[in-house]
Amino acid sequence: MKDANFLKANNARSIWHPMTAPSDSLNNPPTIITGASGVRIRDVDGHEVVDAVGGLWNVNLGYSCQPVKDAIAAQLDALPYYSIFRGTSNDKVIELAEVLRDFFAPDGLTRAFYTSGGSDSVETALRLARQYHKIRGDAGRVKYLSLKKGYHGTHFGGASVNGNANFRTAYEPLLPGCHHIPAPYTYRNPFNETDPERLAQLCLAALEDEIAFQGAGTIAAMIMEPILGAGGVIPPHPSFMPGVAAICRKNGILLIADEVITAFGRTGAWTGSRLWGVKPDFTCTAKAITNAFFPFGAVMIAEAVAEVFEKDETGKAAIGHGYTYSGHPVGAAAALACLAETKRLNVIENAAARGTQLHEGMKALQARHSLIGDVRGGHGLMCAMELVSDRATKKPADKAVLARVQETAYRSGAMVRVSGPNIILSPPLVLTAADVEVILSALDAGLSAA
Repeated sequence: MKDANFLKANNARSIWHPMTAPSDSLNNPPTIITGASGVRIRDVDGHEVVDAVGGLWNVNLGYSCQPVKDAIAAQLDALPYYSIFRGTSNDKVIELAEVLRDFFAPDGLTRAFYTSGGSDSVETALRLARQYHKIRGDAGRVKYLSLKKGYHGTHFGGASVNGNANFRTAYEPLLPGCHHIPAPYTYRNPFNETDPERLAQLCLAALEDEIAFQGAGTIAAMIMEPILGAGGVIPPHPSFMPGVAAICRKNGILLIADEVITAFGRTGAWTGSRLWGVKPDFTCTAKAITNAFFPFGAVMIAEAVAEVFEKDETGKAAIGHGYTYSGHPVGAAAALACLAETKRLNVIENAAARGTQLHEGMKALQARHSLIGDVRGGHGLMCAMELVSDRATKKPADKAVLARVQETAYRSGAMVRVSGPNIILSPPLVLTAADVEVILSALDAGLSAA
């Protein structure tokens, strides 16, 4: 490895980093991570901390998951790559499809379309939703509905249904026909409603109003995260996603569950849809499917949707979509090992217990630090605190304040993530109670410094 001075001097000279301005990387050099073990990461200066970000919501099993590493090495020796485009397949994707079929059976999902990651999965589901309606002779169903504050990746389709201007404005005009409804965000919403159940009903009414305005026969699909992630960890009232599903079903609109973050145990349930008792038409997955050790994803498809494609005799069901690395055998091998280990460890139990501990600890911090306007969580290991300069007006805290919290927390033992006015926590699902206390102590130090 090159020495620390070389790495620090050359990082921003040759790399443009995602989700930041090139000048920011020059003026504020990033932390350079060079090692990891368990739930801890180590930087180029040898400083080691608990990774309370979990990579990017995706290192559910920590950095030392040997079964996945072994599966990748073995598959590289056996078959390092082959395409599954028309006419060829490979053994690992077939094995994985059966495992995924069993895993998602309670969600009513029985077919898999493989992708290279979360944005790919969203793009795939959006495309297949339109194609489904065309096969059925409903070619006018081309529009999409989604939630404000929702995040669905960075492809043009995903950016178009994203509910945050930060991911849209610089790239407009985007895909036409994408319409957004208010999110069930209790802390900030256009109805000034603080009761979660009442807010859910108001948002559902807004959804019905938008469908009536657009015309149900023009809408292909509604896409939503069971718990909004990058938008600030916004868990809805338990009535909300079932209400969305019922409205979509009544109007012939497909429901796409974006579970790139929530699938495979993060919420304390095996899927976010299962947490709320909903069976979607498509589920988008990626991230934790390989514990982040290989770029891979899958769109899971409901039986009723699959039958429309498989029984078509018009030729409209030919799927003119796919990626070079769809069904990569190394990724499939990694996913097989990862899912086996995920089930063996029964990570939903620890995610639920440690998530409760983390959420309660953050509420205790809120009682001591006036910077914290809102604390959100309570469903597994996805939590956030929203920082404000004034609790009465809810004015968001300055960027410098959030940076100070993050930097001090890092020096005090935990990597946390800043997104807008939020400090977001999404640690590995295998962390211990002691690890949670380290995170809370580091946040306390960061808030005190700010």
